Amino acid sequence: MHIPSLPRPRPECVTLEGRYARLEPLDPTRHGAALREATFATGSEARLRYVPDVPADAVGYRSWLEATAASEDPLFFAVIDRAGERCEGRQALMRVDPEHGVIELGHIVWGPVIARTRVATEAFALAATYALDVLGYRRLEWKCHAENAASRRAAERFGFTYEGTFRQHMVAKGTNRDTAWFSLLDHEWPEIRERLDAWLAPTNFDEAGRQRASLAHVR
Repeated sequence: MHIPSLPRPRPECVTLEGRYARLEPLDPTRHGAALREATFATGSEARLRYVPDVPADAVGYRSWLEATAASEDPLFFAVIDRAGERCEGRQALMRVDPEHGVIELGHIVWGPVIARTRVATEAFALAATYALDVLGYRRLEWKCHAENAASRRAAERFGFTYEGTFRQHMVAKGTNRDTAWFSLLDHEWPEIRERLDAWLAPTNFDEAGRQRASLAHVR
């Protein structure tokens, strides 16, 4: 198999526009209040159980947000729900390896307004398109706590391949963490992208935004 020229460019602070979602470089001033609300909305314990701790108090959260927004790896994006033009989550491109064309999508927190909706699905698709099509990376990774059933289901739904579990891969929140590894390769992406595009088509949703056909059915 032909390997594209390496290294690949590093991801940059760009805006990625979709039909339902937009990814913007995370900005404490523009996104801070809405993102904090989405992060700590009802049910936040389940959403935040498997991600690094985020301060809940306003001062601590602002400090965390400023440091997070300044990071280049992970490179954080705000997830904007275009229906209300409001930040409803965040995600990051991280563990960037330009020399080998490998990049990971992680630090995902999709608030209750967009979780399990076409907005979150398109937020993933925008990031994957940027990494694999625009930047030309060979491999997109998804890793999660092995006990994080929701994240594992999302990876499989988006077309990632499960590669195995690294036992005691790290210490997370004071406990051993087994990590499930998933990957999506450049030559697999065109077919997956086509299926995502078909599922995200406006004709696949009714006036209330409910899907007519599931992504599993489209696939």
